[in-house]
Amino acid sequence: MSTNGCEGPVLSTVTLTRATPLTFVVRGTPGPQGSKRHVGNGRLIESSRKVKPWREAVRAAATALIAPYGDDWQPLDVPLVARMVFALRRPQRPKASRPDRYPDLSKLVRSTEDALTGVLWTDDARVVEYDRLAKIYVPEGLDGPGALITVWEA
Repeated sequence: MSTNGCEGPVLSTVTLTRATPLTFVVRGTPGPQGSKRHVGNGRLIESSRKVKPWREAVRAAATALIAPYGDDWQPLDVPLVARMVFALRRPQRPKASRPDRYPDLSKLVRSTEDALTGVLWTDDARVVEYDRLAKIYVPEGLDGPGALITVWEA
């Protein structure tokens, strides 16, 4: 196994298993990717203003994860399993013990998958299974909203 001047193996040549996954934290307010709004001249923009900063935060966190591998890193192009847990700010008076309202979990996953395309994996279609998808309130002791993302080979 080559290290190519990095500490540890080059991830793109290592088999990622459930025991040795890629795991990283994204800090920021998760932004759902949902409907697009027509603004004229055939242009469509995201309805949620949170999508762009969220995607940027996801890309930055993934880029920091793979940075030690430099030019040796190639986005993963194998069937993958993913786990995504989104931590959202607790409202002053939550109606439930878990966030069961906006934003939709599926729309959070969509924006996060798209942000990781070309950085962590070649295409979000390479994700063939989800081990866990969840929305939780930010637990005490954490400094704010975000997500914990884990990926390994299927």
